[in-house]
Amino acid sequence: MDAFVAEFVGTSLLLAMGSGVVANVVLNGTKGNNSGWIVVTTAWALGVFIGVVVAGPYSGAHLNPAVSIALAITGDFPWIDVPRYVLAQILGAMFGSGIAWLVYKDHFNATEDKDLKFAPFGTAPAIRNLPSNLISEIVGTSVLIIVILYSTEPFIQDENGTPIGLGSLGALPVAFLVWVIGLSMGGTTGYAINPARDFGPRLMHQILPIKGKGSSDWGYSWVPVLGPILGAAIAAGIYLLLGVGGMV
Repeated sequence: MDAFVAEFVGTSLLLAMGSGVVANVVLNGTKGNNSGWIVVTTAWALGVFIGVVVAGPYSGAHLNPAVSIALAITGDFPWIDVPRYVLAQILGAMFGSGIAWLVYKDHFNATEDKDLKFAPFGTAPAIRNLPSNLISEIVGTSVLIIVILYSTEPFIQDENGTPIGLGSLGALPVAFLVWVIGLSMGGTTGYAINPARDFGPRLMHQILPIKGKGSSDWGYSWVPVLGPILGAAIAAGIYLLLGVGGMV
């Protein structure tokens, strides 16, 4: 397990859970059909949790090109490592969404609505207004990044005052962060807030033999890629302007 593999595995887990919950909620005949937005946002948040738990000790668990770029801007991550992290994240997102499709293949076949078949893979706006959609992704990602940048490593102290790390519990704040972004700001675009999360699965929708599928909507695909990158840059700029308040 090195950093590349960790980012691949962590992002795969994130997308297997994230794409999986959307499939469970929207596809015909599932046990979770029509169970709603709370279920979707909760599973995405917990998907982040398990991805961070696995990848954290080996790569820092970025799982998101926006995180890698923001940390590079602030000087906390070397620019030379950004491309391989991003590649691992995209490949992991592709693999994880492919696993979700395999699990729910019968339900994809039983669903006629082309938009519902696409939903487990890529994000789409509730109201298609590209400038407004872009702003939604910028703001959501800015919140994600600024909170991550100001987060500190969780620990408790033993009787001698020595810090003791909380291990996997350290992934909880990020999970709660993604959860609240989804609950509060996710209703406009589906809160990609992660270029790999959208691009990789969208590409899988394009290439997988999904029965009766429709368009992969590449005309919209630049919004969930550019928006999070801009949001990451803005958040990193704010962080540098205000001063270092914590460490990832």
